[in-house]
Amino acid sequence: MTRTIEEAYALAKQRFADHGVDVEKALTRLDSLPVSMHCWQGDDVRGFENPQGELTGGIQATGHHPGRARNAQELRADIDKAMSLIPGPKRLNLHAIYLESDVPVARDAIEPHHFAGWVDWARQQGVGLDFNPTCFSHAKSADGFTLAHQDPSIRRFWIDHCKACRHISAWFGEQLGSPSVMNIWVPDGMKDLTIDRYAPRQRLMSAIDDILSEKLNSAHHIDAVESKLFGIGAESYTVGSNEFCLGYAVSRQIALTLDAGHFHPTEVISDKISAAMLYVPRLLLHVSRPVRWDSDHVVLLDDETQAIACEIVRQQLFDRVHIGLDFFDASINRIAAWVIGTRNSKKALLRALLEPVDALKKLESEGDYTARLASLEEQKSLPWQAVWDQWCLRHDVPVGSAWLSDVRRYEQQILTQR
Repeated sequence: MTRTIEEAYALAKQRFADHGVDVEKALTRLDSLPVSMHCWQGDDVRGFENPQGELTGGIQATGHHPGRARNAQELRADIDKAMSLIPGPKRLNLHAIYLESDVPVARDAIEPHHFAGWVDWARQQGVGLDFNPTCFSHAKSADGFTLAHQDPSIRRFWIDHCKACRHISAWFGEQLGSPSVMNIWVPDGMKDLTIDRYAPRQRLMSAIDDILSEKLNSAHHIDAVESKLFGIGAESYTVGSNEFCLGYAVSRQIALTLDAGHFHPTEVISDKISAAMLYVPRLLLHVSRPVRWDSDHVVLLDDETQAIACEIVRQQLFDRVHIGLDFFDASINRIAAWVIGTRNSKKALLRALLEPVDALKKLESEGDYTARLASLEEQKSLPWQAVWDQWCLRHDVPVGSAWLSDVRRYEQQILTQR
């Protein structure tokens, strides 16, 4: 099989060369683009603070597939299995509720040592860590407000939680030699008609200013804010809207997070990337798949996933865009969900890197839209799959769908025993 893959790759390499594309250069670039996998796919966003607690903040994980991780050891083992089936560089994105402690720890009192196990694991795996405050599924978020809460004591609790998270994030970056991107998202909003939309946004702005008041080393830590259109229980008004977060990120010159599921169904984040990059220093992307709403389905190799990857590559945003995933599906094998979604994200990046971007831009600048369209369509039928197979072979991961049998064995031996 190896010989067949290499022969196919040699032919594909020549086909792309005929179109002005250096395949080896593309693979070298692909080897420098990590995708940050999200830990919460493995346990349905339960975490270890109160794993039997109810999810709030507009978040739902549906399905009852066996094998949900119940503790950090199981979750890390599942992530190890998934990562072993995915080629190329990876990172892991953690939420604050994935701390490890023998005794209960209040969210405003979490410290780096509560995540020492994750740092040890990341160092062994050679991956970086990213981080998120968990401003949902808590008694002090029960009425739908956190950082924009009108009660100063509750607001202070969440501010202190986010401040603690920044220190943990910076510690990740310092320990692992790679900056941790920390994303602030809050579910604050109202279910029905809202009279005062201004005051909560004033409070949210002031709260985030307080959180970011301590300057941290950018070599270790990167701040980001994430908007959302609506959520369950916040259908009529979301405090941290797109306009709020874009304005905040621009005015404070921090990273803006664009989540593929956080906009109107007719909006796509691929078109927002170039616009936002004119004004913010960095972007964090949450690549997901909304179905009618922010349902966080497993990422497909669909038009929007491809368009997101193409925007990164065509505009050469490699050092300013951080790619993360955000989906969770409890109706299928959770490890398979990671593998499918992450491999698809990397396939999209590869296809984007195999475009003759300079030639396409030249055709566009010359007004030759006929040739531009013809070239783009021709790209779709070029043998990129042969290049992907070769890249998988080089990284010693299964080629094609061979990974599924490995996941099936793991499910039978490990997951069904939980």
